[in-house]
Amino acid sequence: MAHLASLRENVKSALGDALVADEMARGELTIEVRAPEILRVMLHLRDQAEFSILVDICGVDWPEREKRFDVVYHLLSLTNNARVRVKTKVGEGEGIASVTGIWPAAGWFERETFDMYGIGFADHPDLRRILTDYGFSGYPLRKDFPLTGYVELRYDDELKRVVYQPVQLVQEFRDFDFMSPWEGAPHILPGDEKAAMAPGVASGEPGKKP
Repeated sequence: MAHLASLRENVKSALGDALVADEMARGELTIEVRAPEILRVMLHLRDQAEFSILVDICGVDWPEREKRFDVVYHLLSLTNNARVRVKTKVGEGEGIASVTGIWPAAGWFERETFDMYGIGFADHPDLRRILTDYGFSGYPLRKDFPLTGYVELRYDDELKRVVYQPVQLVQEFRDFDFMSPWEGAPHILPGDEKAAMAPGVASGEPGKKP
């Protein structure tokens, strides 16, 4: 903790306007930086603060926010037994510089973030999908991506090959009369009538009728 407190002050003085915010929580330091400054920040953390290991890169989607995405980097210093989290905001359609030149391990992490969120990484040596198929449409971890997806893949026994087709729900086996679970149904659902019982009735206290 003492090392992280010292690092926190060092980062503040060294990064200047590149630093947007910083927070200490659960024994880890989280700093938010401006996206155009990401390479300068990462070089400082690697070379001056001994964070030689890039553990992970991931995205977070905030659809209601102007800068929709967070790109989050997790770094580890074995020398000081410390971790730091670096966050930066990126808007939809915007990109951020690749850190593969600093940590080659970033290659697959950035591809995964691109594949799941559609966030581009400038100067990445091979930025293409890594978890989904090459012809996949959309970005599955965006919060507006439908849970059923847009297309489905299946084997067509007549054509004798794998085909893609729009997702189709079999409606006769589904009842969509209910309202949003956040709004609640307009009628009492089976089992909910117990909530209106007097205290003790549902729990079967002695001397009270069920």
